Amino acid sequence: MSLFFETGRAVALALVLAFACDLAQADALAGEWRFGTDDDGLVTASLHGTNKLITGGGALSYSPVLTIACRADGEPRWTEWLQLNDGVSASRKITMSVTVDGGGKFDESWSVGSRGRMLVRDGADGIKRLVPANRLSLSWRFGLLSGRGQADFDLAGLEEAVEQIAGSCRTDPP
Repeated sequence: MSLFFETGRAVALALVLAFACDLAQADALAGEWRFGTDDDGLVTASLHGTNKLITGGGALSYSPVLTIACRADGEPRWTEWLQLNDGVSASRKITMSVTVDGGGKFDESWSVGSRGRMLVRDGADGIKRLVPANRLSLSWRFGLLSGRGQADFDLAGLEEAVEQIAGSCRTDPP
């Protein structure tokens, strides 16, 4: 009889540990993405880059932030943007070189946002191409003479983040 209770206790302990490990893994995955909701109905998920951008002769380094967003009531419904500390010198559009999962590089036109510190691309197609991806690399020119910036992102958990945002926006994921 005591063997039965000891075996039962061991099985119960194993189940508790397995459940705790699953929760820890889910928290670790979700822990990379930061979720938010604005008063105007914008639902976001943001992710810091895996690289650092060096500015001011190396005096300041920071991670660029990629954000995907959905607007519950409005257009464009889906948007992605890259937040920078240093502004680019372009005024309206910038050419962004994009590499997904180390595949071929292609160029896209992104809008330049507030004070040149945000690069924006509207539409669900950009987010849709990222959902199955593991890595994203973005590259752009800061200005005519100031060189290129590059941001690298580990997209683990993106599919879950997009599904969570879509649920909050009451729409289908791209």
